[in-house]
Amino acid sequence: MRKTLRTILAAACTLAACALPAGAQVFQTAAPHAILIDAESGSVLFEKAADEPFAPASMAKLMTTDIVFEALKSGRLSMDTEFTVTEDAWRRGGAGGGGSSMFAQVNSRIKMSDLLRGLIVQSGNDAAITIAENMAGSEEAFSGIMNQRAKEIGLVRSTFRNATGYSAPDQRVTARDMARLAIHIVETYPDLYKIFSEREFTWNKIKQQNRNPLLTLDIGADGLKTGYLEESGYALTASAVQGGQRLVLVLSGLKTARDRAAEARKLMEWGFRAFETRQVFTPTETVAEAAVFGGEKGSVPLVARKPVRVLLPRGSSDRITARAVYQGPLVAPVEEGRMVGRLRITRGEAVALDQPLYAGEAVAAGTLPQRAMDAAMEFGTGLVRRAFDKAGSKADKAANPS
Repeated sequence: MRKTLRTILAAACTLAACALPAGAQVFQTAAPHAILIDAESGSVLFEKAADEPFAPASMAKLMTTDIVFEALKSGRLSMDTEFTVTEDAWRRGGAGGGGSSMFAQVNSRIKMSDLLRGLIVQSGNDAAITIAENMAGSEEAFSGIMNQRAKEIGLVRSTFRNATGYSAPDQRVTARDMARLAIHIVETYPDLYKIFSEREFTWNKIKQQNRNPLLTLDIGADGLKTGYLEESGYALTASAVQGGQRLVLVLSGLKTARDRAAEARKLMEWGFRAFETRQVFTPTETVAEAAVFGGEKGSVPLVARKPVRVLLPRGSSDRITARAVYQGPLVAPVEEGRMVGRLRITRGEAVALDQPLYAGEAVAAGTLPQRAMDAAMEFGTGLVRRAFDKAGSKADKAANPS
């Protein structure tokens, strides 16, 4: 049974009493797909069709980059590891392939430190294919690693079919998933992430500028990746920091590169300007309690691992509501620290925050009498629930005859 616990935050009491100022800004963007997130809190400041799939184009290279970063962090690769540029990588990903390239020479051996810059700064398709074929034997096999990694990170609506972002029938991502991937990269690999902010890179005597248009603007941008395909338009996954606050932005579907840069700048500047932070829960503070079946205790506290903060539009009158959602009752034993649910905070009709919740303490399996009592109670509530479901089904049929 799905359990939902609902709490109206104290902050809402004062906010709901205020009228929305006449000058308050409601942001609009020409981008068909967009999301803007505060990285630390996870607060969603703006979204538009954020869960609708689109072709990622070169933003797929963020997943390729993450796989390399993870291998470097674990020690399976080093910056001095050399990969051979295959003929396939040279032919499909080189200058003759029609896309971005680091101009790597066929059969040459390139250190990972240079391949990464070819991949990130120059968006080289030859670099991406070289990495895929050397790490997995083929780009197809590498895409399997990409999809497995996507599941681990929590990209629930994205599918990858190649390391480059070249057009593929079912290669699709969502703005929310790409933002989640970007935040993961920033938080997991802070030192390696710095490569995204490098303005230029020279390989084979050819200097190329970083393709991220926000790096040259005075808005604190320090990454991540652009993309373009005729089928999906101009796209960007970007991050910027001002006053210690990091925002992550994803846009897709713009008609021109100029539109992409302009919309991204407007959204970033608005995000930094138009919101204020409210702390809702401290780390380890009990957010809610989840029912436990067959345990020595009948419930377990749910906690967050980091401060729960939500960003609210300045002067907003939106009602703020928090819900702790989990699949339950949980079955004992329950390990402390196990992720068991999610905290969802809504601002009006919009989801402002979706953050995991963890068991705040361990609950051991109960005695035989305790488990028997829980089983009897669950059986009884199950009968009642099924009776209500059956009655509801009959009512639906009566109201909607075929």
